[in-house]
Amino acid sequence: MRNATVSVFTKTLLTTAVMAVSLSAAHAGTERVINVSLPLGPDSQQGIGVLKFGEELERLSEGRLSIEPHYDNALGAEREVVEGMGFGIIDAGISSTGPMGGFVDEFMLFDLPYVFENHEHAYAFLDSEHGEQLAQLAEEGMNVKFLAWMENGFRHNTNSVRPIEKPSDLEGINHRTQESRVQVDTWEALGANATPMAWTEVYTALQQGVMDSQENPLATIYDVNFYEVQDYLNMTQHVYSPAPLMMSLDLFNSFSEEDQEIILEAAQIALPVQREASQELEARYLVQLEELGMTVTHPDLEPFREAVRPVLEEWSSVVGEDLVDAAINFEY
Repeated sequence: MRNATVSVFTKTLLTTAVMAVSLSAAHAGTERVINVSLPLGPDSQQGIGVLKFGEELERLSEGRLSIEPHYDNALGAEREVVEGMGFGIIDAGISSTGPMGGFVDEFMLFDLPYVFENHEHAYAFLDSEHGEQLAQLAEEGMNVKFLAWMENGFRHNTNSVRPIEKPSDLEGINHRTQESRVQVDTWEALGANATPMAWTEVYTALQQGVMDSQENPLATIYDVNFYEVQDYLNMTQHVYSPAPLMMSLDLFNSFSEEDQEIILEAAQIALPVQREASQELEARYLVQLEELGMTVTHPDLEPFREAVRPVLEEWSSVVGEDLVDAAINFEY
């Protein structure tokens, strides 16, 4: 990460005063406001978790440490935010794991389809030694410190063409993926025309008909008003998407040991609050999205699993066959 080429966006961030990190101000006894980037708004599952983290941070530090959240990608799209934390020009942020596979191959695990059966399966795996190992790889490969394995949730397909009952229904549909090679292969295996696109461009692309389709957790679909530009919600549950809360490793290391412990404790207190909120919002928004006019389908998932089996086989060697096997077969 340290040797990566700095993007044009990142170079711009370098000149932005709000992004500057004054490491000398981060010692115990000094008040510090930590800027936190979020892709979604304050009422989202991400916002609830980050705000709880900030509340606990202030309480545990007796007001010395606090956060300033920046919503709706105000500090940049997810890849640029992860990159910015690595270079020490963004303090902290929450991001999906989609862009991270470009830095660390093992993170493409979370792009592989139908690895996790349910929330309990995903939580047990992430809270195990496997989650700790992935966090360590993030430190080494991205120069970021994982504070908590928060979540986006299970991802589902939406489109403006037709309901999806079987993989062949996706044929000819122009589908947006995250910037992930695995995701492109997955949706092409399902029959769609897959194109990677930055998150900040997706709504407009759907609105203008440049893209027909996208996939996200229900809370995200609701939060960004995709129901305005998509007619069909298909409960494909094809990928479980973590949204880890992270901090620039350089910034984290600049804090005293006491404050590092406070930061980690605040994040761990916020973690179950965020996960519970995510599941509650998922159930609520499934009802509300249908009330807002989306046609909801609940397809048989077995044909989808079978269609993407070659993707799992192809990418397991890249991600790590032991890691993929451990995730799929993790006992919970």
